[in-house]
Amino acid sequence: MPTIAIVGAGPGLGLPIAREFGSHGYDVALIARNPTKLARLEDALRRDGVTAAAFPADVTDKDGLSEALADVTAHFGSIDVLEYSPAASGAVDIRNVTPTDVAAQIDHHLYGAMTATDAVLPAMLAAGAGTLLFTTGITSVTPWPEYGDVSIGAAALRNWSVNLGHGLAGTGVTVAHVAIGVWIGTSPPEGFGHLPATEIARRFYTLHQNQESTELIIS
Repeated sequence: MPTIAIVGAGPGLGLPIAREFGSHGYDVALIARNPTKLARLEDALRRDGVTAAAFPADVTDKDGLSEALADVTAHFGSIDVLEYSPAASGAVDIRNVTPTDVAAQIDHHLYGAMTATDAVLPAMLAAGAGTLLFTTGITSVTPWPEYGDVSIGAAALRNWSVNLGHGLAGTGVTVAHVAIGVWIGTSPPEGFGHLPATEIARRFYTLHQNQESTELIIS
C-alpha cells in the first residue's frame, strides 16, 4: 500500500486529509507533538477502516522529526506523500514583532519542512516518484499585520517550497504549496468564507494525482 505521512496532524485538516487518502487505499502515518491527541486521530481512522499509525514528534526537534519519519518508513515500507501542516501559534503584531519571534516561526514553518523533506526526498528521488505538499495560511501570500511573525515564517515556507518544485522538475517528485484563506468547516467568524474540510481534503488528493508542481490558493 502507498503511504502518506501527515506532519502536524490534527482534527481540523490532518484528519480529513487522512480520511481522503485512506479512502483511496493509502496507509496513514500521523505525526504531531501530543501523543494523546494522535491516539484519538488514529482510533478515528481505524474506525473508518483506514490503516493508520501515530509517531509523536515536534517539528522544531529536528532529530526527533527525522527519527519519526525513519520509523514511518520502517513501519510502512515507504513514504509516497508528505503533507506538512503544523498549526501556527503565538501570533505577534507586526508593530511589535522581534527577531526572536521571527526566528521561532522560521524554525516552525521552514526548518521543520526542510527537515521533513530531507528525511523523505532521497527515497522519492531513487523511486522517481513522490509528492510533497506544504500547507500554510493565506498570510504566506497576503500578510496580515496582526500575524506579523506568522506571516514571515509562512512566506518563507512558501518561497522555499515553490522554488523546490522548480528545482525538482523532471525527477518525478512534485511539490505543491497550499495557502488556505478560508475557515475550515462551518460557523466561520463574521466576514470569513468557509469550505467543508472534506472539500479541502479532496483538493489535496487532486494535487497529488495531477503530479505537477504548483501552488493552490484556497480563498
